[in-house]
Amino acid sequence: MCFGYDGDAALRESLERKGASRRGLLRGAVAGAAGATVLAAGSPAIAGKPSQHPGQGHGHGYGRNRVKTELISIQLYTLRSAMTTNASVLQQFDQLAKFGYERVERAGLYPGAGLETAAKLKAELDKRGIWASSSHDGISTVQGGTALDPAALNKKLDDANTFGQKYLVVPYLNSNLKSDWERWAEQMNTEAVAARKRGLRYGYHNHAHEFTIDLGGGVTPWEILTSTLDPKLVHLEVDLYWAYTGGVNTGAADPLQFAIDVIHSAPQEVRQYHVKDRHGADAIKLYNQQPGDMADLGLGVIDFPTIFKAHQVEEYIVENDTPDFQPAATANTGFRYLEGLDF
Repeated sequence: MCFGYDGDAALRESLERKGASRRGLLRGAVAGAAGATVLAAGSPAIAGKPSQHPGQGHGHGYGRNRVKTELISIQLYTLRSAMTTNASVLQQFDQLAKFGYERVERAGLYPGAGLETAAKLKAELDKRGIWASSSHDGISTVQGGTALDPAALNKKLDDANTFGQKYLVVPYLNSNLKSDWERWAEQMNTEAVAARKRGLRYGYHNHAHEFTIDLGGGVTPWEILTSTLDPKLVHLEVDLYWAYTGGVNTGAADPLQFAIDVIHSAPQEVRQYHVKDRHGADAIKLYNQQPGDMADLGLGVIDFPTIFKAHQVEEYIVENDTPDFQPAATANTGFRYLEGLDF
């Protein structure tokens, strides 16, 4: 899931239509981890050290490029289970500031915690020196219909401007109909024009089902999106876990290369990453997690240095929809991992 959307269910549904099963999905997870060295069990802070991650470190030919700390963000959906009251929301913001985060990606507001307006939420972030640089916001259609809702679009853009955001990102779309994906892509182009007039960059965030749904004749949603979205107006926020998982479940010989090809082959610019890891074959024994599940950074098998060396972005967003330990540990581990990463 990303901001309440079940990407795993969407992927599973698309695979089942192809005759696959959850068991096959897990076999693919293990296959995708083949040859990777899984970390020894330990605390999240220790396990997340970049030098222990598969395929990276000075001994593996990587250089001295680093992710700048001011470019490290976190998707607040990662912390949702620990942000249920006003006090707990503010406590998590305090923790993020302590860990070193200077920016976050919003996942809505917090009306149940008394932070129901953009201005109120921004004030609390400002107190802690944190910038909401990006947000996940669905496309703005009339309730129950397909037409653009100008009022909803303006409210979304108003909130983004209140926060002083740089990015506005569509988090999730899902359909088996080619016509839906074509319509959505055109609407995103329309919304992107309005966003650009407000000084905002408009993007799309992938899951894995965009690569596995067959819309007819082997055409996938990803092909529709990348051929229809205007590269002058719409950028991509590539979720590296889901791109890698897409490689596993399309039978790619090298899921890592599949993810890199996703980045390099799209005509749209890739300006943001969602950086979350993927558990390998020993996940049950080491972390009581299933192979293929999302992992805290450094506990899985994705070779991030190779990806970052191939393409650097403007924002590296830590995310784990299902934190391995506690949400704050995921946030801390993610920041420590990225700030010390050589590539």
